[in-house]
Amino acid sequence: MKSARITAPNEPLSVHEFETPKPEGEQVLIKVRSVGVCHSDLHLWEGGYDLGDGQFMKVTDRGVKYPVTPGHEIVGTVEDVGSNVSGIVKGDMVLVFPWIGCGNCPACKVGNENLCDTPRSLGVFQDGGYSDYALIPNFKYLAKLDGVDPDAATSLACSGLTAYTAIKKANSNSPEFLVIVGAGGLGLMGVQIAHAITDAKIICVDLDEQKLATAKEMGADFTVNSKDSDVVQKIMTICNNKGADSVVDFVNAPPTAKLDFAVLRKRGNLVLVGLFGGSIELSLVTIPLKSITIQGAYTGNYDDMVELLSLARKGILNPIISKRYTLHECNSALNDLKARKILGRAVINP
Repeated sequence: MKSARITAPNEPLSVHEFETPKPEGEQVLIKVRSVGVCHSDLHLWEGGYDLGDGQFMKVTDRGVKYPVTPGHEIVGTVEDVGSNVSGIVKGDMVLVFPWIGCGNCPACKVGNENLCDTPRSLGVFQDGGYSDYALIPNFKYLAKLDGVDPDAATSLACSGLTAYTAIKKANSNSPEFLVIVGAGGLGLMGVQIAHAITDAKIICVDLDEQKLATAKEMGADFTVNSKDSDVVQKIMTICNNKGADSVVDFVNAPPTAKLDFAVLRKRGNLVLVGLFGGSIELSLVTIPLKSITIQGAYTGNYDDMVELLSLARKGILNPIISKRYTLHECNSALNDLKARKILGRAVINP
């Protein structure tokens, strides 16, 4: 089989030939049909995350070991199964849940492997889907597509799953006004999900008018360009000058975080999602005085992914796949993502 590998941070990925593995026990071999190109792949390629103030969190400090095959948004056809596999047969088209945990920590024991203390995620801590075949450790991490478009389904394993979890958290206080910051692939998915599962009036904020127009098509009630000098006042006016009940920040950069706090109302709920990096100063006294809730959202569990697939089957979600690449074009895919040339999502079709 052929796999594109990250050999070291910021080095070009190279395609290598390996012997195709034979699944054993509960393992399943997937012939990869499509794999999403995610910002997490970009951070893995760059070697870590910008924490601001000159600080950098290395992925190797989190347990990543190079070389590694990236790609955690995997859709494919079952090619072979181990002797202990049930309910999955050769030829099934499946979506892979990549957020594999240790199985023993408190999070794993309640089904939240995505929040495992010692994660073993595919495409991060073990080889993923930038390959023509992928070995899945257990058939329990597979969900049948049953009619969902394979390219579009890739995003449901990570970006869609992250957006779904974030919107569910933002909906916990039954918001009248919900601000979504960022109209990239993740944010546009968030707009669609919010339109489908909340009763809130959705305000989408971005600095790109084309993306804002797409957000409007996806269900946003209002759009505001963050380049406007009076962006805060525009949002406040929409929210009857009381502020937004919930804000979901799919960028999570210093300027967007400052905007979040500026438009969040008393009893507001802030959900931070993006991994842009950086830092800001907070007026700590305002958090208890306004009784603000601040929380992060990091993917979701397997059951969340199955719920998302159900929404996709009903046509409620429409992931935007704007570019497709071959396995040998994986460097171009990551460079295009880094250069912000991709509207929506990109996939690699090995």
